[in-house]
Amino acid sequence: MKTVLEASGYRVESAASAAEAVGKLEDGTYELVLSGLDLESPDAGLKVLAQARNMDYKPATALLKTYQNSKPSPSRRLSSILIKPEDVPGLLSKVAGLISDRATRRVERELRLAGV
Repeated sequence: MKTVLEASGYRVESAASAAEAVGKLEDGTYELVLSGLDLESPDAGLKVLAQARNMDYKPATALLKTYQNSKPSPSRRLSSILIKPEDVPGLLSKVAGLISDRATRRVERELRLAGV
């Protein structure tokens, strides 16, 4: 997936663990945070997304669905979009949409704060 995103012009950083991902969130600024459920524990990916949502810079977030039969627990608050990485055109479309939506929200928030 990293290769596909980079070939499409995105700058991509990856993390091997939830702790590494959280550290990157605190040290950098990201437009989009993608996380999977297949980190070191079943909740680790969700914790990464929760941390991303709490960052002041408010990146867009999405959960990666890594195989067709995975079903998130309905009792958990998940990202509204599940991305299936094997669907490359769909992946690129959703990534572009998430980044665009984030940019729109950011401009709207800045306008509200400016009293416009």
